[in-house]
Amino acid sequence: MTLDRKVGLLAGLRYKGGGPMLAWILHRITGLGMIVFIALHVIASLLGGDIGIAINTVYQSLYFQLFVVFGIIFHGVNGLRIIVLDLWPKFIEYQRESTWLEWFIILPVYGLTAFVMISRFLAGE
Repeated sequence: MTLDRKVGLLAGLRYKGGGPMLAWILHRITGLGMIVFIALHVIASLLGGDIGIAINTVYQSLYFQLFVVFGIIFHGVNGLRIIVLDLWPKFIEYQRESTWLEWFIILPVYGLTAFVMISRFLAGE
């Protein structure tokens, strides 16, 4: 006997998975974002010339750097949360609490990092 997992788009959007589900989605998005970032970086290095310079100009944008840093911090901390839940299955019943703890770690770390990056940008470094 198999499960019928054919869920329509509207039913999927109504799903009330909460924080752990949003963390799951954001983990996938940040992972793909890092893959795209690294691939574009390698392509820009290989191509060189005007195309490479154009791509590197995008990398030097403060907004892009803030996005990439958030993705890396979130992906790393969420990955550690997943590792803890995998190693100690009894903690799975505390998924919501572990997601909140994850955000209590991510937000100050990202806030401090963003503050330093913006300060250096405004100072012209």
